[in-house]
Amino acid sequence: MHPVIEAIRGKLIVSVQAYPGEPLRHPETMAQMARACELGGAAAIRCQGLSDIAAIKGRVDIPVIGLWKEGHEGVYITPTLRHALAVVNAGADVVALDATDRPRPDGRTFAETVAAIRERAETLVMADCMTIDDIRGAVACGCDLVSTTLSHNKPAIETTLDEGPDVDLLRQATSEFPDVPIICEGHVHTPADAAAAIEAGAWAVVVGTGITHPTSLTSWFVAAIEG
Repeated sequence: MHPVIEAIRGKLIVSVQAYPGEPLRHPETMAQMARACELGGAAAIRCQGLSDIAAIKGRVDIPVIGLWKEGHEGVYITPTLRHALAVVNAGADVVALDATDRPRPDGRTFAETVAAIRERAETLVMADCMTIDDIRGAVACGCDLVSTTLSHNKPAIETTLDEGPDVDLLRQATSEFPDVPIICEGHVHTPADAAAAIEAGAWAVVVGTGITHPTSLTSWFVAAIEG
């Protein structure tokens, strides 16, 4: 097993991201945040944007899962081969990309994108999935890591998810693919959520907003106090 995959087994991955217009939107700030998370025990960092990837890779000693978001709808997580290769060149140990079957800007399918990445770069590939069919497709493509990242993005008529992680999808995936590293990501807001994900079979758990987004954290406390 690849040492990066083994290193995150049963561990916490912290997503360190800030978006355009937010006060923390700066590569150095993200690098400082990532280092703080490393000191707290994070086994890996997930981050987006070439500048952030490079800055964080230079600051931490743990693996970096990189992605490049462009747009807000459809396939926007590392949407093309060009984006994926740029993420690798920025220093990421793992490149994460949307693994759904939705149309991609460059016309490639997910499988074609993964194959092209393999031809051009030595990197691990993380598939960000929405459904069990996405997970099956990612496994068939030989992705190194498979994640439930997009499970909360399903249309409302297709899901009854509450505000917690998609434990049902996680259990289905780990049952169907017991030898594949399945990552739980999405709406893991509390330590109890993270523990539940590990109990359900997750290889590792990604937490973002619940650790690294102070605006959201503050709003949760304000709502509780004033509600």
